[in-house]
Amino acid sequence: MRNYDLEFLKRFSMVIGLLALVTLGLILLARHLHNRLPPEISPTAVRRTAERIHPAGAVYAGSTGAAAQAAAAAAAAAKASAQVAYGGTTDGSVVFQNLCSACHGSGVGGAPTLDHSHWDARIAQGTETLHKHAIEGFTGTAGVMPPKGGNPALTDEQVKATVDWMIANLK
Repeated sequence: MRNYDLEFLKRFSMVIGLLALVTLGLILLARHLHNRLPPEISPTAVRRTAERIHPAGAVYAGSTGAAAQAAAAAAAAAKASAQVAYGGTTDGSVVFQNLCSACHGSGVGGAPTLDHSHWDARIAQGTETLHKHAIEGFTGTAGVMPPKGGNPALTDEQVKATVDWMIANLK
């Protein structure tokens, strides 16, 4: 080997050695910094993870499954009954002021306002029909009445009381 080849190999080996030391130093620095980070145990993160991996459904099989299914249905019914709108009041004016006045107060979307000119033809159909349309919803030529005024938490009795109040307070 020639002298300049030996000099090149010596310098090249030094550069490779230096790069190896820099790489090792960066690896150790990264490991040190990673160990200093606190583990993520935030309650929000735990809740999000639990919601993300929660199963979409359940399988009910046999007599044990039937009992579990009946218990789940009873729990759902109890939860739904606890979420009655406006405290379960059957005062039509309260429900009207909080929900119905948005459309029936100004006639938005073809909703009849509280005057005889809009209601006389509807009243002629009978209160049972008005109650049915208010509970189940109705699509007419003038507009759309969503079921229970768009609030499914209303009971049928609350809707009927509100319709009766509206009829009694026509101008």
